[in-house]
Amino acid sequence: MSNQVAVDDVLDALGDRTRRAIVRRLRGGPLPVGELAAGLPVGRPAVSKHLRVLEGAGLVVHTSVGTRNLYALAPPGFTALQQWLVSTWDQALGAFADRMASRGEETT
Repeated sequence: MSNQVAVDDVLDALGDRTRRAIVRRLRGGPLPVGELAAGLPVGRPAVSKHLRVLEGAGLVVHTSVGTRNLYALAPPGFTALQQWLVSTWDQALGAFADRMASRGEETT
């Protein structure tokens, strides 16, 4: 999978408000679906579907503990997004610096 495909998958997954809320809730540590659903405006079946999308994008992982599935953030899944953001920001800053340098040359 190319880096751009991974970034697109991550951005698509995070494009939903409920999935972003799930990611925010999981920053505090692993949670079962029931606890995630209790704090969201959607039911358990919808939370499970959102978790599948997040898991497919590599942003969450689940482990079975007894009869419960615990979901947690998967930090490696955020790496492609982080690299894309840094690259985009570096390009924007570089373009700004080039523009300011050329404006300085125009005034001299």
